Amino acid sequence: MAKKKAGGTPATVALTRAGVAFELREYDHDPRAESYGLEAAQALGADPARVFKTLLAEVDGVLTVAVVPVTGQLDLKALARAVGGRKAAMADPTDAERATGYVVGGISPLGQRRRHPTVVDAGALEFETVLVSGGRRGLDLELRPADLVAVAEATTARIGRS
Repeated sequence: MAKKKAGGTPATVALTRAGVAFELREYDHDPRAESYGLEAAQALGADPARVFKTLLAEVDGVLTVAVVPVTGQLDLKALARAVGGRKAAMADPTDAERATGYVVGGISPLGQRRRHPTVVDAGALEFETVLVSGGRRGLDLELRPADLVAVAEATTARIGRS
């Protein structure tokens, strides 16, 4: 993977500033798509297990970022445990957009407006590279999972379920 120049979305800027190699993977987004992540996997010809979605939840009232495979769902109890919390619930989409600076369906775990506790599903570490949203619908970033964890200042835990 080649390093990209600064510019584009806040996510690509964050990766470039960190000196991380990544690949831009663009596709034509269909606004009628029912699942943004599965749409990305299909459009990019990628194994859906390697494509991860970014979700925001409130854990004990604190917005928390969860990065899980598009092939499964977020386990809210596991997310709460991963950050030392007791109770988790999905965040309101409007709150998620306001806090991250991205629109739903294009929320990247990188380059968010404010830093939030972030947990990447440990399954990501099983792959050489993974794909995450690049900060807009129709744009994914392919990068090494260790780089994703480092730049997002994330922890890893089993937070996804099939």
